[in-house]
Amino acid sequence: QQTVKVRWNVMFTSVSLRLPAPCLHFNIVLCYVILSSGVWTWRTVLWVAIGWTVGISLGMLSCIYVATLHENDLWFSNIKEVEREISFRTECGLYYSYYKQMLRAPSIQQGLSELINDNATESKRTINLLRRMNIYQEVFLGVLYRILPIQAYLEPVYFYIYTVFSLQAVYVIALFITSWLLSGSWLAGALTGVWYILNRVDTTRVEFTISLRENWSLPFFALQIAAITCYLRPHLKPIQQKVVLWLMFLATLCFCLTWQFNQFILLVQALIIFTLDCLDLISTEQVTCLYLVQVSSLLSVWLLQFCNSMILGSLALSFIVAALFVKGLKTGGLAARLGKLLLHTVLVLALTFTINYLAKQALQLRSDEHIFKFIKSKFGLGPTRDFDASLYLCEEAFGLLPLDTFDRLAGTLLAYPYLVTLIVLLVLLALVILANLCDSSAVGRPPKGRCEARPICMRADVAYNLLHTVFFGLLALGTMRMKYLWTGHMCAFAAYGVCGKELWSLCLNMIHCNTKTKLRLIRYTVPLVILCFLYYKFWPKLMTEVSELREFYDPDTVELMTWISSKTPKKAVFAGSMQLLAGIKLCTGRVLTNHPHYEDRALRERTKQVYQIYAQQSPEEVHGILHAAGADFVVMEDSICYERRHGRGCRLRDLLDLANGHIMDGPGDNDPDLVHASHPRFCESIKTDGPAYTALFTRVFQNKTFHVYKLKRGKKRAQADREPVAMEDKTQ
Repeated sequence: QQTVKVRWNVMFTSVSLRLPAPCLHFNIVLCYVILSSGVWTWRTVLWVAIGWTVGISLGMLSCIYVATLHENDLWFSNIKEVEREISFRTECGLYYSYYKQMLRAPSIQQGLSELINDNATESKRTINLLRRMNIYQEVFLGVLYRILPIQAYLEPVYFYIYTVFSLQAVYVIALFITSWLLSGSWLAGALTGVWYILNRVDTTRVEFTISLRENWSLPFFALQIAAITCYLRPHLKPIQQKVVLWLMFLATLCFCLTWQFNQFILLVQALIIFTLDCLDLISTEQVTCLYLVQVSSLLSVWLLQFCNSMILGSLALSFIVAALFVKGLKTGGLAARLGKLLLHTVLVLALTFTINYLAKQALQLRSDEHIFKFIKSKFGLGPTRDFDASLYLCEEAFGLLPLDTFDRLAGTLLAYPYLVTLIVLLVLLALVILANLCDSSAVGRPPKGRCEARPICMRADVAYNLLHTVFFGLLALGTMRMKYLWTGHMCAFAAYGVCGKELWSLCLNMIHCNTKTKLRLIRYTVPLVILCFLYYKFWPKLMTEVSELREFYDPDTVELMTWISSKTPKKAVFAGSMQLLAGIKLCTGRVLTNHPHYEDRALRERTKQVYQIYAQQSPEEVHGILHAAGADFVVMEDSICYERRHGRGCRLRDLLDLANGHIMDGPGDNDPDLVHASHPRFCESIKTDGPAYTALFTRVFQNKTFHVYKLKRGKKRAQADREPVAMEDKTQ
């Protein structure tokens, strides 16, 4: 109990719980836009003030919750600096290393210069990291930490992680606003925030993957959705629409600037806007403005990333240009409209692929081809032995969404109202679409005017959020990692169904007792009952969860990093797995041959070559590959060499064997064209210290997990016996 008290005191005394300034300004301006429409009494103002208080409180609660889990899982405040850095696993460590690099630079200008002309991330290459990677957030935080007077009482690592945790508060507040705008009641926002927190396993993974780009970008994506929802609301004045459009642009810009997959997310969003346009659910002016916001954001990021060719060659930009250029004809009866709609869609898609193909040919762009290989292989349309595609396909995160996800969502009562709301609104949407296609006289009339003239209609903001949850739901079902784009919005959408007027009015109309009093009573009673039930069922579990104490323990990695820092030259080049090398760069600052940021064709080819250390290759072949990459040391991991996590066919050594045309290890079937390798597996055979291996490699470090070998070069091979080697053997 005393330890729990100490850790909670650490959390509340050292964390500076504040919203990032741009996000705070966004919420203030959006609040002004909402409040400035309509007539307000003092009771209404009080009710809205209570709503904002609840929303901000839930955001802060989410921030404190994930920060506490992170502290309790690692005992982060009590472990050594090297252990803290090791806790930034895989690519998280790579991104955090650039924040650390900015802080250690003699000046801000020199720090920026080192990032623009970096020769430590990839050996024998000088790359512009601001162009290649989305690390402006690390640069911004590094500059901010240097200029703010906080160094005396806040360590750099805490400034970094608490900024990310604060963005979780922004995320929850953005979802709160979205559900409030849709339903007209802040109780929907409260239900959204509670659902988001209770379904933490499926809504976020920020507490153990702090530096991942999605943890930076998704809060801004949620702000953008809130801005789109506000923009599509009826009765907005022109000045309010302009303000919201600017807010939407800023949110989209921050989203695109902080995640390399922004173009694929914006492509899905552009398809949603295109669908709304084709089905006449939003006005042409709104469609054009939404497209222009996306285009301007992408082009702004293109400039900020030193003319990154991947953005100009993205499908999202090609599709938006095609959709703006090809205008559909919305005239005639139902059959004619359907035919023109089909033709319009075919023309837009054909022009999209034409523009994209020409752009990639002109730019000689092949950096994103691994994404399309993965998509083709996932649907059985591409080669099954492609190494890059197989790396993704064999990871659970890129597989189908597990069914137990729905069990967890149902356990918090989220799945049931979500599915009911989804089904009812899809039926209503189908009726509205049918009416729009049949009513040729409504073409050109704004959606608000059509709603006033018909008994069945759907608001534009509701239609957007409905298609948003459908499109991103399908994306999540196909790829589990994409569920974080869906589940947060699912909370807001389900809360809208519980607290919105549309569904309850439909239910009350069916039993012929729809009155304002009954509608208000049920809209307020049902969410309160759900909130009380969730509190009763889950509050004890949350208290138990935040009381569970663990501690970071990875002595083998700590020993490796300590040895590298103290026993190898500062300019030494290390080869190994992508995940481990990211940690080596963060903890030791050594030069790497490859790293986890996979969005570069030359890097992918080098990674495949370096990974031959786990394939069935001769020592001469492996030495030649590593020498060509400039490596001085190679680190091999038993967890990869003798992997058990994946089944046969998905182990890294199996992927390499298939790519090399070799028969895989172990019992099981092999394709008839595969042949036996002429050499044993390198990572196993080198441990025998045979003459062929000792002539080229010298073991300089080993423990129960890692084996480090130094490459011999030139005349040193013949003088191996006379060369002093500082060998450390920690195997027990």
